Amino acid sequence: MSTKESNEQTKQDSTPTTGEAFKNYFCKMKGGRNQNLPAMSLSGLLVTALGSFAGVGLVTLLSIYYQLPLLLPSFGASAVLLYAACSVPMAQPRNVIGGHVISALVGVIVYQLMGDAWWAITLGVTLAILAMTVTYTLHPPGGATAFMAVYNGQDFSFILSPVGLGALCLVLIAVLVNNLSRERKYPYYWF
Repeated sequence: MSTKESNEQTKQDSTPTTGEAFKNYFCKMKGGRNQNLPAMSLSGLLVTALGSFAGVGLVTLLSIYYQLPLLLPSFGASAVLLYAACSVPMAQPRNVIGGHVISALVGVIVYQLMGDAWWAITLGVTLAILAMTVTYTLHPPGGATAFMAVYNGQDFSFILSPVGLGALCLVLIAVLVNNLSRERKYPYYWF
C-alpha cells in the first residue's frame, strides 16, 4: 500500500459515523463544573457597588434633571461588565462605546429601511452582532441596543443620545471608580 493510499485509509477511519457525530455533538452540551470561580474581596464588592450606583445614577440624574434621553435598558447590562467584570475585553471603552454606537447605527438603519416587523428586529440584532464582531467592538448589551432601536422605531438622533452620551458617561465613571481599588486597573486599553 502506498503512502497516499495509507493517508486516505486513515482519513476514512477517523471520520466519525453519523451516530458518533450526534453523540459527540450532544456530549459537548454536558458541560462540567467550574472550579475556578474567582472570589471578590469586600473592597472589590464595594467598588462594584459604588461604580454601579454612580454610573447608572449619573445617567439617570442627567436624564431626569436635564430632561436628556439617556436611559436605555441595555445600560444595566453594561453596568455589570463595567463595574463587576472590568478586566474582560467586552468591558473596555472601545467595546462599550463602539459596541453601543455601532449597534444603534445598525438598528436605526434597519428600522428606517424595513420598519419594526419581527424579522426586522431579528435582522437588526443579527447585523449588529456581525458589525461589532468585524470591528472588534463586541459588547453583548449592544444587541439589546439594536433591538431597542428597531423595536421603538428610533431615528438617527438615538445614536448620539441616549446611546453615545450614555455609554460615555458609564465609561467615565468606570475609569474614575474602578481605579480606586488596588485590585483593579481600568481600562486595559482604549482603542
